[in-house]
Amino acid sequence: MTYRRAAIPALLGGILLTALLWWAGASTDALRLPGSGSVLGGRTAAELERWLAPWAYDPPAVLLLGAETSGDAAVADGARYLSLYTTALQIRFFAVPALFVPGALLLVRRLPPVHDRMPATLLALWAWAIVAGTLAVAVSTPWLIASMGHGSYRFLPQLASGISAGRQLLLVTGLVAAVVTTLVARVTAKGAGPLPRTPVPARPARLAATAGTAVIALSLLLLSYEKVAAALQTVPSPGGPLDEPGDLLRQWLLLGAWSSPAGTPLGDWLLHRSVDLLVLVLVWWALRLLPGLLTRVTVPAMAAGAVSATVLGLLVSQVLRIALDTQTMAYGLLYASGSLGNGVPAALTWGVVAGTAAALTLRAAGR
Repeated sequence: MTYRRAAIPALLGGILLTALLWWAGASTDALRLPGSGSVLGGRTAAELERWLAPWAYDPPAVLLLGAETSGDAAVADGARYLSLYTTALQIRFFAVPALFVPGALLLVRRLPPVHDRMPATLLALWAWAIVAGTLAVAVSTPWLIASMGHGSYRFLPQLASGISAGRQLLLVTGLVAAVVTTLVARVTAKGAGPLPRTPVPARPARLAATAGTAVIALSLLLLSYEKVAAALQTVPSPGGPLDEPGDLLRQWLLLGAWSSPAGTPLGDWLLHRSVDLLVLVLVWWALRLLPGLLTRVTVPAMAAGAVSATVLGLLVSQVLRIALDTQTMAYGLLYASGSLGNGVPAALTWGVVAGTAAALTLRAAGR
């Protein structure tokens, strides 16, 4: 598929994703109305407001109160903080399409939704929408921190906390944008000529999938072990504005967290560890099929596919953990769903490495 044909669904998907996030953020005020608590329930309304707040364009009440403080100096400072908050949200909403469109363009071009590829394209675009939204939050968070007036205090932990916000809303809006992008791409692919699958021998494909899965296992099984994770959390601080990097390192390097079965029934421990192994199985299966689905096997296409496979594997594991955790489910499905979307920054980090390793292994084995 040419870039011109692939650009149409990618641009439309990016615009739709941004519009949905904007609309959802603008709906935050409705949850603060007096009747929302009685209709939805106080806990549900508060949880929904927490989901939507990172995408709300209106500044929080604390900034508005600061801007109304008496005194010329206080008014000037309040106006500056409000300006920083507005800048942060502008960067966030402009970054969403700027980050979604290139990845969607690559996926639609190399993984067009024809010849039984449509489910794979839809899932890959959904995962990429989540990644693009998370990156948009990441690049805009420094301005958001500065707008609160605490930019010099524990900046890296604040940055890690800010990046983890808003991920639940991306699951819904990203799915809608992925469906529309896939349907439009299916229409634009008609008349584009033959879009055949790449013939890949079974043995090189298995070796490539194994190499990529080994990279994911490095994070999921080794780095996520409690003792190794604790070492990352307490990594020596260089001081200054880069003090306390542990929270940020954990977020971008750890795909999970697990410990020895001390004080836990062995059966329950094994059941939860099997969920981690399921992630590796799903990633291996996706990387095994991906080269044969692509119109041309390239390193960027394999990296994007591996990122999508890792994100989807994490989502499946998190849904299963919600089903296994009966105590969390006692507070309601909305509260239990708060863990969905964890690990997306680490999935991006290790997915790129895994996809690159798989592509290089496939190229070496094919020779």
